[in-house]
Amino acid sequence: MLLLKIKNVLVKKLIIISAFFIFNPAYSNTFEFSSNMFNLEDGENIDVTQFSKSGYILPGTYTLKIQLNQNVIAEQPITFYADESRETGSSVCLSPEQVSLLALKPEILKQITWLNDGSCLDWSSLSGASYTGDLGTLTLHISMPQAYIEYSDSTWEPASRWDEGISGLIFDYNLNAKTNRPHKSGNNTYSLNSNGVAGINLGVWRVRGDWQGRLNHGTGSQDAVNTDFKWSRFYAYRAISQLKAKLTLGEVYLESDLFDTFRFIGAVLGSDLSMLPPNLRGYAPEVNGVAQTSAQVIISQQGRIIYQTQVAAGPFSIQDLSSAVSGTLDVRVEEQDGRVQEYQVNTATIPYLTRPGQVRYKVAFGRPADMDHRVNGDVFASGEFSWGVTNGWSLFAGSINSQNYNAFSVGFGRDLLAFGALSFDVTQSIAKLYNGGDKDKYQGRSYRISYSKRFDDIDSQIQFAGYRFSERDFMSMSQFLDAQHNNGIRENHQKELYTITLSKNFRDYRLSTGLNYRYQTYWNQPDQNRYDFTAIKYFDIGNYKNLSLSLSLFKNKSNWGNDQGAYVSMTMPWGTGGNLNYSSNIDNDNNISNSVGFFNRIDENTSYRISAGNQRKGSLANAYIYHEMNNAKLSASADYVHNQYTAFGLNVQGGLTMTMNGGAMHRSSLPGGTRLLIDTDGVANIPVQGYSTPVYTNVFGKAVLPEVNSYYKNKIKIDINNLPEDAEVNDNVLLATLTEGAIGYRKFEVNSGMKLMVVIRLSDGSYPPFAAQITNSKDRNTGIVGEFGNAYITGINPSESMTVSWGGNKKCQINFPDKIENNGQSLILACSNVVE
Repeated sequence: MLLLKIKNVLVKKLIIISAFFIFNPAYSNTFEFSSNMFNLEDGENIDVTQFSKSGYILPGTYTLKIQLNQNVIAEQPITFYADESRETGSSVCLSPEQVSLLALKPEILKQITWLNDGSCLDWSSLSGASYTGDLGTLTLHISMPQAYIEYSDSTWEPASRWDEGISGLIFDYNLNAKTNRPHKSGNNTYSLNSNGVAGINLGVWRVRGDWQGRLNHGTGSQDAVNTDFKWSRFYAYRAISQLKAKLTLGEVYLESDLFDTFRFIGAVLGSDLSMLPPNLRGYAPEVNGVAQTSAQVIISQQGRIIYQTQVAAGPFSIQDLSSAVSGTLDVRVEEQDGRVQEYQVNTATIPYLTRPGQVRYKVAFGRPADMDHRVNGDVFASGEFSWGVTNGWSLFAGSINSQNYNAFSVGFGRDLLAFGALSFDVTQSIAKLYNGGDKDKYQGRSYRISYSKRFDDIDSQIQFAGYRFSERDFMSMSQFLDAQHNNGIRENHQKELYTITLSKNFRDYRLSTGLNYRYQTYWNQPDQNRYDFTAIKYFDIGNYKNLSLSLSLFKNKSNWGNDQGAYVSMTMPWGTGGNLNYSSNIDNDNNISNSVGFFNRIDENTSYRISAGNQRKGSLANAYIYHEMNNAKLSASADYVHNQYTAFGLNVQGGLTMTMNGGAMHRSSLPGGTRLLIDTDGVANIPVQGYSTPVYTNVFGKAVLPEVNSYYKNKIKIDINNLPEDAEVNDNVLLATLTEGAIGYRKFEVNSGMKLMVVIRLSDGSYPPFAAQITNSKDRNTGIVGEFGNAYITGINPSESMTVSWGGNKKCQINFPDKIENNGQSLILACSNVVE
């Protein structure tokens, strides 16, 4: 009670001071008062000079948050200097670097002037701009006419505020292990698939190496172990914010809106849509399918694995692929019982439209290369652009040119307003191939039309619809390279391609449907096609709400064989975060399986599912668990089919990031992607949260957040409700806008230690003045002196020293004993050793 009473007295005195100036602005400039107004017994011993003017800030440098028009944009060391021309008696000095954070338009930057030899902004040159310093909240409030500032919103910031991060090392991995034990043959199989990215960040450059490996072992095979490991590619890239472009060097895939992709060694410079505001960006491809059992899904392109994961039995949808992926993707679904599905997905994009007056471009040069890092073609150069001619029309064109292959493309995009968006292009190719010693010349055209439209009145959307026709003698660059290394023999000689992705909602019936369809014809081989159809219906039965009935159908015809199946399920919510599920599945062999399962979420980090059922050949059972740890994402599965097999699977995704500021092991999001290193000043077990579940700092006070969006305003916060008892945070929210692949760094000021009431005495037996400041060795405020030297201090550690300051100067130092007992009594401390 004594401690509480003393603390309340201090708080009341400070409230009196603050309230006086808040409600008496007339005295803001010249008011002077006597310390007797506080009715303190040592009333003459009060440091009140800092309160003599409302808004006055003592000259010096303070670390403040810059709040521009209600939006916090950065935290910077801000310098204040004496200025009698202002009512507050002080002015703020913004350096040219700090002014750049305001993201002023170029024409506004040209008209501003500077003071103090160009080191401080002359605020009078910005008509309508004003500022207020607030040491209470450690904030510099800036009001600026919106017309002066570049476009920004709640999630996106202009390039002047982007952070390139710090230098460091990264290593991300994705491990998939599985074992299968047949019940009859006795020949067990074991496999380990892995892929990931290793890299170095040096300034603005990100150097990366993609790797993948595979290990197989069968107890009945002649070879004990089969292994395969390779570095799939090496490359480096950087952002060029002035051009809103990305420069990439090394082994690259041509990411073109006009031409098919192929691998080469060289350089690419192109507009990066991720640098644009979110409403102007494209979309990432989506891969859908149905797994018959717990399965491993591997997505690759021209032999390079770009994504792999484990999925549970039933429909799956992979939506977290990089938006940079383009072209045709190869999908391989490896079932636990050994069956394999293989099919292709076309990553078609919406029509190529560009805003009026803007130009998007890509240029590249180099030599085609294979997965073994060898060049296998002539030097080429390519370029393409799109120009927004008017509000509804865009023109685009491009070419690829080499000694024996040339292609030219031209087209237009048209915004049809209420009728959707349309684009059309034609590509002419000229190729020379050696066939039996003779050089044959092939010339042909390819025509493509694309369309997208949302029908709001019927709640439907055609996300993409496309048709492409290629003449017999037309060749893309990748087809030319394949034929060139196959003695002129052309395989996969494509003719027509139809693709459509559409969705339809029936809101009155609580029903949603979706369809993906791809049909490919060839000049020299059988047709291929695939469709996926999904429907989901929500309904209520009595007191049971939000039950769902879903149907998934797929049919695939390809060079790898024909496959088809259907999946029906009904789900009913059960308890808190759980649900019961019944499902029925029919595969290509008309094998029908039925199962009943239960899914539940234990907490925000852990979920599991168990199921049991039967099929034509006997009973079956499955268990699956997913857990997000501090250092990795972990999922495991177990499958049992009577008289057939028992299988186990394990997936681990994680990474390691190391810098000169420290590092940590962490979960993995996009391999090799952007991440944020959090420093809590050496304090362990601090919960830090971004877009996903919180991570806790390690024993060194470091944590890495991998779920960070490039070029977005990311908000990182400390969960103050789950802090250790001896920890306090001065500011629990920080912001970061990072460029692609950056290792960001943010430091939270965390005080860790005991909290005590103390009495501070000077060497002559008197007390420091009322409102004197107490700071630790890191210059962080840990308390304020009250009446009779009483102070409530936080973040106390044994043998620690703190400084007491008043009048704007450091006056003396207090030292805490080696052993501190928190017995409810005030600790008496001598303040001596005057700091010079």
